[in-house]
Amino acid sequence: MNISSFVTDSRKLTYVLGGAIAVMVFIAFVFILSNVGGQQTGGDVTLTVWGVFDDRAAFSAAFKGFETANKGVHIDYRSFPPQEYEAAVINALAAGQGPDVWMMHHTWLPKHIDKIQPMPEKLAGDKDPFMTVREFKDTFVDVVAYDLMNNGKIYGLPLYVDTLALYYNKDVFASAGIAQPPRTWTEFMDDVKKITQYDASRNITRSGAAMGSARNINRSTDILMMLMVQSGVQMTNADATQATFSRSVDGQNVGERALTFYTDFTNPQKEVYTWNDALDYSIDAFAEGSTAMMINYSHQIPVLRSKAPRLNWAIAPVPQASTVDSRTYANYWPLVVSLKTQHAAAAWRLVKYLAVGDGNISYLNAANRPSARRDLIEQQKSDLDLGVFAQQALTARSWFQADNQSIETIFADMIDAVNLGRQSVTNALREAETKVTVLMSRR
Repeated sequence: MNISSFVTDSRKLTYVLGGAIAVMVFIAFVFILSNVGGQQTGGDVTLTVWGVFDDRAAFSAAFKGFETANKGVHIDYRSFPPQEYEAAVINALAAGQGPDVWMMHHTWLPKHIDKIQPMPEKLAGDKDPFMTVREFKDTFVDVVAYDLMNNGKIYGLPLYVDTLALYYNKDVFASAGIAQPPRTWTEFMDDVKKITQYDASRNITRSGAAMGSARNINRSTDILMMLMVQSGVQMTNADATQATFSRSVDGQNVGERALTFYTDFTNPQKEVYTWNDALDYSIDAFAEGSTAMMINYSHQIPVLRSKAPRLNWAIAPVPQASTVDSRTYANYWPLVVSLKTQHAAAAWRLVKYLAVGDGNISYLNAANRPSARRDLIEQQKSDLDLGVFAQQALTARSWFQADNQSIETIFADMIDAVNLGRQSVTNALREAETKVTVLMSRR
């Protein structure tokens, strides 16, 4: 080969390589441009979402709306049985295979804060803040900020807020000559005495209310905690390092008073004796018509309708210790974002869409939940099922729990200790307080 032909061939090769490089640069440039923008996430993304109680049908319309507005984002949702859920989340996150977004019980922040990330002040590509603390507090009811904020940072957003309310049997009330549900605990006790019936051996044949025991009353420990909160009990000290619910407030033993009030309903020596451990589980007893009142959350509505479609019942606000300062007890599952997610921006957009955007309305309608949003509470007030629960969300309370499941066991044991005569109210309360303080010291 001569020199001139070699040079000509080299020039051709250079042109070909240069053209190929130019094409590759152009393709890369187009790819980058196609993924720039506030709603784009950088190609196809699959967000894994884990929940409890709610099946995919509750989120179907909301997920579809989000996927439509965020091209390339797909949502993979999985629901777990409640008894398996927390362990499944912990194990999956430890193995690096956990969800991007998951439901966290509102009391879990103290023990799982190391597994989730705080809300960012701003997402990449956005001009405005993602959600300010002021916007957060103005959007949701007060209990949400108490539960989901730590050191000025927001760690989750609620889909809803449920509260304890009073379920009552309208037929039984009418037969006892009671025209209205009780508004105070004094009226509640009066109604219990009018409704409860005994046989000759003082066995309960009709219960006025499912109150007083631990194991056969659904959410018994929540009811007791609510009574404490209503009574002005300070559940912990100011920096949440010690339980203090046995301490007096303004010279009053309010913790002892609340525990005594609750357990008196199972004491045969008391006028309000209306319940014992031998009776059916509270939800079943109410569905059967053998007890006239129970205190529970809104998610029991479909359960009752399934168990007793002909039962004539209604829902009223939970009785109060004071009509001036109304309080009830909160229970809900907010959404949080895993600390190690690879899709943080998309995950937070989804959380906000489901809690604040159109997705929240879709979810509330599908799941039949009371709203956590102040603006939607006004709309739900007239709802026959959810109106009471929605309005009560404004006065819902909670308290710092280092480990809610362990605390439930401690409170249930405390109730049993009093009812079975193993301990006095004073000693049972102090022992429970000591156990809860130990849990808090392990944080």
